[in-house]
Amino acid sequence: MQVFASPAELPPAIRVFPLAGAVLFPRAVMPLNIFEPRYLAMTRDAMAGDRLIGIIQPRGGPQGAPPGLFDVGGLGRITRFAETGDGRFLIALTGILRFRVTRELPVVTPYRQVEVDYAPYLGDWDPPPALGDEPRAALEAALRAWLDQQDMSADWDAVRGADDESLVHTLAAVCPFESLERQALIEAPDLGARADMLTTLLRFAGDPAPARGPGRLQ
Repeated sequence: MQVFASPAELPPAIRVFPLAGAVLFPRAVMPLNIFEPRYLAMTRDAMAGDRLIGIIQPRGGPQGAPPGLFDVGGLGRITRFAETGDGRFLIALTGILRFRVTRELPVVTPYRQVEVDYAPYLGDWDPPPALGDEPRAALEAALRAWLDQQDMSADWDAVRGADDESLVHTLAAVCPFESLERQALIEAPDLGARADMLTTLLRFAGDPAPARGPGRLQ
């Protein structure tokens, strides 16, 4: 089992899993149910080698062609693996750091591979500094307001007990944001900027729609 001691040991080209609405943050864990033949092959190759898979969102492209890819994704390492009786793989990826795609590679594998640059995101390698009391309180208040608006509840002991990075990345992954919003979150420069953006998104999502006054639609 290969473990990487520094970003310098990471490969310059990686296999990628284009997955709409999914972003993988450093140290976050993403469970995946693998069933498509090309991604079964990708997982087998990853398990036989460095266990690395990049998660990246697809975006539109010419009709009939494979979808384009966003520029930034998250590199993860398979840290849990199980086979099911019906031929699926159940895996968990643990995020390492983000990457920027420099070009897509011509390959014979059924899955896509890209050349990447890790340099803009080397700060992801180590856990970030704490947010501070004010940004953390603002995030929790925005979350509470959003949950109330959705008529949902949360385990507030668990929320308050979570470290800043775990809370921000869990909310960024599970809240029902659009793909472009998730992409903005993963491209945020650091945890503080991501927390601020997440707070804004939750506040916007929690704002009730303005009431319509009397009159006719124009």
